[in-house]
Amino acid sequence: MTVREAPLPVKALLVGVFVNKLGWFLQVFLVLFLTTSRGFTAVQAGTALGIYGAGSVVGLVVGGSLSDRVGPRAAVMISMFGMAGFVLAIAFVPSYLAVLVVVALAGAVGQFYRPASAALLTELTPKHRQVMIFAVYRLAMNVGTTAAPLIGAALVAVSWNLLFIGEAVAALAYATVAIVALPKRGPARPQDVRVDQPAGGYLAVLRDFRYVLFLLCMFINAAIYMQYLAVLPLHMKADGLSTWWYSAVVALNGFIVITCELLMTRVTQNWPPRIAAMTGFALLGGGLAFYSVPGGVAIFVIGTLLWTLAEIIGGPTMFAYPGMVAPPPLLGRYVGAAHAMFGLGSALGPFLGVWLWNRYGTQVWVWCGLLGLLAVLLASAGMRTAPVPAAQPAATA
Repeated sequence: MTVREAPLPVKALLVGVFVNKLGWFLQVFLVLFLTTSRGFTAVQAGTALGIYGAGSVVGLVVGGSLSDRVGPRAAVMISMFGMAGFVLAIAFVPSYLAVLVVVALAGAVGQFYRPASAALLTELTPKHRQVMIFAVYRLAMNVGTTAAPLIGAALVAVSWNLLFIGEAVAALAYATVAIVALPKRGPARPQDVRVDQPAGGYLAVLRDFRYVLFLLCMFINAAIYMQYLAVLPLHMKADGLSTWWYSAVVALNGFIVITCELLMTRVTQNWPPRIAAMTGFALLGGGLAFYSVPGGVAIFVIGTLLWTLAEIIGGPTMFAYPGMVAPPPLLGRYVGAAHAMFGLGSALGPFLGVWLWNRYGTQVWVWCGLLGLLAVLLASAGMRTAPVPAAQPAATA
């Protein structure tokens, strides 16, 4: 119902994000391309991937500011046109240093669109529908991200160049959607603008102490969430379980998120944001901590079900919340800061998790549980307790 009621730009944005994610090949295949096609070492390829991740975090911060300055539509266009050019350049630059520079630029510019897209969804969607529309947004990204490796593998079987051309085409498709269907700026909402609203850059965001606590929640959430990719396979292997079991556990998570998140959000969109977030953090920390209990496959399945439930309960609210509390002049920066903290946690989490695993073994899951508890406390103190918005007429473009 939410999508059917949404204005055309929202529908176009969701389609554009989905098409773009279908062609999101670079991060998945970069190491394989650099080692097999370009002849670089595994260390060099891993370094390039790390630089890509660092560039992505910077791009999220810059993208938030860019969205506020030039508007979400222009930010999306800059991001997608730039991404298309840099991705194509990776296949042809002559030296390793040039590869690092282009990869960093691709990682940064390719992320400008995310704060802009989220800001535009916030501006065009009534407040009482924002959690649900972000659940649909997450669904579009998850389905596209799930299908992208399969499409990329088919393209690589033909040619590495075709892989980069495919990603460039996907980026240009989203740019075309932005040109045709997105408004030049989000619709103004005079009732939301007050003379006492803060102006300025990210310093104004940091002066919002309660929002800074929420940003710490985003970092912790990402850092411990990523342990299912970093530590969980090591733990299952150490317990003598085959790669098939790990793949099955990860597939279970993906299946539940894709099939059940929208259904769950129909309920949680009516919860106060703080309650939804605290519930999600409690289940995330508890599910990961459950992995520390001995018991074989059943423990891994139950733990995965718990933190998957956390994802579908808290995820849409966590990504909708910045738009709910941001002053309109700083909407892009509030959204960009949240995405950047999530990206930073996603980048640092695997390194910290593997280090703790090598040093303390299964106690790493206890640490994840404690950090989840800390996130519950931070969300309780930092997230505003405004009442759930009442139903309003659908926004019009």
